[in-house]
Amino acid sequence: MSDTVIQVENLGKKYILAHQQQERYKSLRDVIANKVNFMGGKLWHSGKKQSNPNREEFWALKDVSFEIKQGDRVGIIGRNGAGKSTLLKVLSRITEPTKGRINIKGRVASLLEVGTGFHPELTGRENIYLNGAILGMSKAEIQRKFDEIVAFAEVEKFLDTPVKRYSSGMYVRLAFAVAAHLEPEVLIVDEVLAVGDAQFQKKCLGKMEEVGKEGRTVLFVSHNMGTIAQLCTTGIYLASGQVIQSGNVNFVIAKYLAQGSSNNGKMVLVNNIEKVRKKKKIFFKEIRLLNHEYVESSELDVRYPFYINFDYEVTQPVNNVELSIRIHTNDGISVLTSNQSDMQNGIKQRDIGTYEVSIKMAEMFLMPGSYMLTIAAHEPMVEMFDYHEHIVLFTIIETGTQYAKYNQSREIIGIILANLPWLENKH
Repeated sequence: MSDTVIQVENLGKKYILAHQQQERYKSLRDVIANKVNFMGGKLWHSGKKQSNPNREEFWALKDVSFEIKQGDRVGIIGRNGAGKSTLLKVLSRITEPTKGRINIKGRVASLLEVGTGFHPELTGRENIYLNGAILGMSKAEIQRKFDEIVAFAEVEKFLDTPVKRYSSGMYVRLAFAVAAHLEPEVLIVDEVLAVGDAQFQKKCLGKMEEVGKEGRTVLFVSHNMGTIAQLCTTGIYLASGQVIQSGNVNFVIAKYLAQGSSNNGKMVLVNNIEKVRKKKKIFFKEIRLLNHEYVESSELDVRYPFYINFDYEVTQPVNNVELSIRIHTNDGISVLTSNQSDMQNGIKQRDIGTYEVSIKMAEMFLMPGSYMLTIAAHEPMVEMFDYHEHIVLFTIIETGTQYAKYNQSREIIGIILANLPWLENKH
């Protein structure tokens, strides 16, 4: 018997986009004349397919094919607009596909948006039974899991309150608890978990891992590559509605991160400066990686320091600004974060103008391998001014250091090379 749980063949989903045109005021005479012209055009072109310039076809998914095995924990990744949510809606039978074939074995529980599958007028207790019934479970089966669901969701006090009065966090806690505990063969979760607090997110990830180990299948969408790498065993990378890569999750993540990155150590971040100036108080203009000879490069010798330089512009005076960089491995694991605090240069307030920043990274610090750079400008806990995630891909090259002889990966040796003081005494 095949262990394939989900089989998708040549899946496509098309939407028709209507473009509104700005029109002058129309009189009744104009309306009648246009109608007559339209009818005349139909008679003249009868039998021919007419295109409408105000309507456009948009394929959210195009020829998507893949197979998912029982017990797989699948991370679906891609940039905004790649088709991830559309794919989950089609797999959840919320949206009909335009073409293609889907075969799913077993019951599917989906958590795609806050409140998915809940009736707002019913209480939390009633919604648990309703969701179980929708999944095809008997009342006895639901009762067996009831206490476990309530304990996981932490909503005991509000169990007999209509869910329309729940906060978004409570909604998500109960919805996830129901979806995960009522034993569906396939659990589908979108980024809705981001609504919950950090502790609950951690609990949910642990539960999804447990569900996978029990032999059930999990599909999970997230922009957090570290979470995807930690939770999932396989990955699917979507771009413009098509599958770019599928397979081992670390390989898929590396492909995704490399696609959106600069390969020469330099990235221009703004195309239309005038347009951006009207929208943002602070925005990054360009970022550059320089080697120890101050030459732009994305390949850096582990034996020497290198520099992260970037330009940014302030369009109106702002207070309490913090700039930060974060370095990730190519499979999304955060390595370090550095903030420009008020101890550095003594500035937090920025006046209108263009600024240049240079950060020196030490030699013999990052283990050889591929890394990604993220930059941000924000007022902590208040406002994000500008943010670019995984914007530059760079590689630390091994050039014959004392670590080369071990011929081991950084997954074994570690990510950071620490030159620590060793004190030795003979007794």
